[in-house]
Amino acid sequence: DGFNVSVKPVIVLAATNQPETLDAALLRPGRFDRQVLVDRPDLSGRRTILEIYGNKVKLDPSVDMESIAAATSGFAGADLANLVNEAALLAARADRKTVIQADLQEAIERVVAGLEKRSRVLAEDEKRIVAYHEVGHAIVGHMVPGGSKVAKISIVPRGMSALGYTLQLPTEDRFLNSKEDLQGQITTLLGGRSAEEIVFGKITTGAANDLQRATDIAEQMVSTYGMSSVLGPLAYDRQTGNRFLGQTNNPRRAVSDATAQSIDREVRQLVDNAHNHALSILESNRESLELISQKILEKEVIEGEELQTLLNQCKAPEPVQV
Repeated sequence: DGFNVSVKPVIVLAATNQPETLDAALLRPGRFDRQVLVDRPDLSGRRTILEIYGNKVKLDPSVDMESIAAATSGFAGADLANLVNEAALLAARADRKTVIQADLQEAIERVVAGLEKRSRVLAEDEKRIVAYHEVGHAIVGHMVPGGSKVAKISIVPRGMSALGYTLQLPTEDRFLNSKEDLQGQITTLLGGRSAEEIVFGKITTGAANDLQRATDIAEQMVSTYGMSSVLGPLAYDRQTGNRFLGQTNNPRRAVSDATAQSIDREVRQLVDNAHNHALSILESNRESLELISQKILEKEVIEGEELQTLLNQCKAPEPVQV
């Protein structure tokens, strides 16, 4: 900075995942004044990255990279590299000379949900709870806006703690969510707990992560996106500050006690409404809930056309007469 480098020019590059923590003096003209955002790849970018790494392994002619690219929304370049490597390992372990579509699909699940843990044997009563829980997610996710296509239900444990999972794969890249979309996402997250309530009359700790994520979305709707009809188009969260200096310990702006209570009430209202909607959907589709749960208890995994046929039998709940 300030030196004559016309004879031997020097280009200095730097990278960070937390630009908001940088000193403003570092970014002024003459220093790091040009910023280039390297975001996660879109559909076209994922297709190109997959083709690059796919050329390094022997792919079966039947492999459809377009569908793999569509199913990996949100994956970073490193995730896609790991996906292809994992698929190649699966093919090698199966003593196959080429990578097939099923290898890539299984690799996606390993990246998203972790390795299968078939050695983790569940008691029969827990297995039933997990089955109904996951089918609850699937039915509700199929019926509400804001979610991705339900591609698979499994009660095979994966990763560190997942006892089962419902795999929803996006069919397109989306960058905006409406209020209805976010409400649908909250409702889907509460579908598992709601199914437990309906079938068993009690709840378990299995919905802990679902509740955390649902509450986070509701908080963002109220305090970040201005989607509260009571509080209006105002943002109450703190978007700036240096975490290293302890300025972001409180995620909200300095608000009055009355406003803080209003925020909490609005968040609670959003989650309660979504919970009631999930209960209504599942009660209206109790037969499908039982049928799909029994099938997954027998087979452990349901996917593809069989799953879509079962979910398409579900119907929307009758509107409430006021």
